[in-house]
Amino acid sequence: MSQMPQQAAVSKCPSCEEPLEPGDRFCGACGYDLSVVPARPEDSPTLAIHGVVPAPDDVDWPVARDSDGHGHPAPVHAAAELPGTDSGGSPLPPPPPAAPPSAPAVPVAPAGAPATGVRFDRPGEPEEYPLQAPDPRLTAEPAPVPGQAPAPEPAAASRQPAPAAAEKVCVACRAGRVDDDGYCENCGHAQPRERDHMEQESGPIAAVSDRGLRHHRNEDAFSVGCTALPDGAPASVAIVCDGVSSATRPDDASLAASRAAGETLLGALPRGTHPQQAMHDAILAASQAVNALADEPATAREQAPHQNAPACTLVGAVVTAGLLVVGWVGDSRVYWVPADRTTPPARLTEDDSWAAQMVAAGLMNEAEAYADERAHAITGWLGADAYELEPHTASFKPDRPGVVVVCTDGLWNYAESAEEMAEAVPLDAAARPLHGARVLVGHALDGGGHDNVTVALLPFPAPSQGAGSA
Repeated sequence: MSQMPQQAAVSKCPSCEEPLEPGDRFCGACGYDLSVVPARPEDSPTLAIHGVVPAPDDVDWPVARDSDGHGHPAPVHAAAELPGTDSGGSPLPPPPPAAPPSAPAVPVAPAGAPATGVRFDRPGEPEEYPLQAPDPRLTAEPAPVPGQAPAPEPAAASRQPAPAAAEKVCVACRAGRVDDDGYCENCGHAQPRERDHMEQESGPIAAVSDRGLRHHRNEDAFSVGCTALPDGAPASVAIVCDGVSSATRPDDASLAASRAAGETLLGALPRGTHPQQAMHDAILAASQAVNALADEPATAREQAPHQNAPACTLVGAVVTAGLLVVGWVGDSRVYWVPADRTTPPARLTEDDSWAAQMVAAGLMNEAEAYADERAHAITGWLGADAYELEPHTASFKPDRPGVVVVCTDGLWNYAESAEEMAEAVPLDAAARPLHGARVLVGHALDGGGHDNVTVALLPFPAPSQGAGSA
């Protein structure tokens, strides 16, 4: 994100095109009543997932238990304050006694499974290179044979010290140790910073984030994870945050927001909190985490009086059996891409941006609004200087399998419409989400990579027989 957040307002009179000042209620030229300009749509929009927008009265949208029945959560409670229930509303059984602490298990890779690596020094070559795991038969010490003299030690000059396990290995030559200055001692190649390119898999979901080709650092962040509902049904969670580059410490803001929101969701869902309520709580927790950055002494020392507080946007999705919940503040997006590409995809979020408000007010069509240089000026964000926090949440019940795409504008700038996004998503994205996320990041980089790029893919399973549809 490259533009300073602004408070959106109608800049011209919709009747006579006379320029307006902020706060005007009537046009000074023709007297047009500006209060009749259409307001922004309410939260929990009824959006098309299968090509037809159903009437609100005909759709049984799942809403949070503690709500007014229209998707607007009532007074918010922390996850620990809500009693846990199963999917039928019955109280949860008391938790079993705590087991004595034990040593953490060390994950072991499956036998014969190759490791993978990423090359950063050869952009023209494939990004994935197989790195075969060492065969234990070749590294184990041979058993001594009775009556046989031990093998002679190799010459000291022929023994090369291997990098220690805790040391970083060069991404270019795969052999040299990375010095404290960030360069390989063997080939001298500069190493990427940790957040320049990040990849993570968690169960059936995956996310990839890249610095892009124009920015000097990655100001995006994400959080992905899996948990189980009280009845044992699986739930997948993805949060993607985009730092406001013109604010102070945007990379810290996105990281703090993604961690707070992810932890809140993964803590609330197993207790029986409705996913839509949990998403609302997660956005509030993320907001508090970003607000706290403005009070840190390091921030006070760093920023001058004319600078603003750390800020970022947030978008997230929760996938459970038969239910998809999305939440957002800002202009990052969620797309629905069905597995059957003969059925239409859909965008499930509405941007908090100048362009979106111009379209909603009927002052511009979408093509005109997004062609304007002010199009990406956001009107909603997380941060201590936000005008008013308005978390948006919506629930959907897809009636077929597909993939949920959660991304920043660094991706959707190169695949803006739902149809363009569906065309960019690989056909096997549900089965290979990490590969699909890499392909989408590559799509943005091939298009110019003008911004940081982050995308998370959440496969949506086929609904069980008898499940309702939207």
